[in-house]
Amino acid sequence: MIEARHLRVLRAVAATGSFSAAARELGCTQPAVSQQMKALESSAGTPLLIRTGREMRLTQAGEALVRHASGILAGLTAAEEEVAAIAGLRAGRVRLVSFPSGSSSLVPGALAALRAAHPGTQVSLVEAEPPRSVEMLRDGDCDIALAFRYGTTGGEWDDLVVRPLLRDRLVGLVPEGHRLAGTGAVTIGELADEPWIAGCPRCRRQLVEVCEESGFTPRIDFATDDYPAVIGLVGAGLGVAVLPELALESVRPKGARTVAVEPAVEREIVALTLPDLARVPAVAATLDQLSLAAAR
Repeated sequence: MIEARHLRVLRAVAATGSFSAAARELGCTQPAVSQQMKALESSAGTPLLIRTGREMRLTQAGEALVRHASGILAGLTAAEEEVAAIAGLRAGRVRLVSFPSGSSSLVPGALAALRAAHPGTQVSLVEAEPPRSVEMLRDGDCDIALAFRYGTTGGEWDDLVVRPLLRDRLVGLVPEGHRLAGTGAVTIGELADEPWIAGCPRCRRQLVEVCEESGFTPRIDFATDDYPAVIGLVGAGLGVAVLPELALESVRPKGARTVAVEPAVEREIVALTLPDLARVPAVAATLDQLSLAAAR
């Protein structure tokens, strides 16, 4: 294998015409230059220099190697500088995938802070609900997945680095004129006879489980992954819903009122990444900013 340090010595020998002059230019000893040239010729499998008395000239193979050496060493220097920039957060790329309510609440502040601290780091954002977002992370289609879960599913994320962000409580949403609109809190059973508007598949499954634990199966008239659509349907008097508090942060519930729901149900919001990715400086910095945004 040809080593970069040997190419640097060869280029110095070719430019100066002797081992001693090359040693002076490189700041080393003549025996060290001679030793490295022997190692390079051994790696190349052919003589690179012809020594005739005090003169020294390149063989055809030596000329070819010197011709390529400048490009190889320049490319290596550029690669070293780029890696150093990424390691120092002067450059880098992070691919983030988030569920919609996380995109509208946690992500903007986190990315604004990241850009202010490390303007050379580029972040791309796409939206996907778990478990699809987690699949994208495992498939290599993103670097960080913002996800959530209800309760704790054993082993679900054991292969991933899990950064807990916050606990997000579910709240009830009823039309303004609803009989329960002015109450401080309601039990889920008090909404047993209501038509329901359900959210994403994972939230919908959780809704059914909570209702069944209270002794009824909800009549779901509408289902949509779009939280503003859920709020609009409730505001139009078409049913009731339970939504995460995070989903209400960036949407004004026009025509609808929120009520606390008992028993309390929470979802855990986390940022996920792969163990190797967690050591990448740009990924680690993004995780830190997501944690800070969640704590505000």
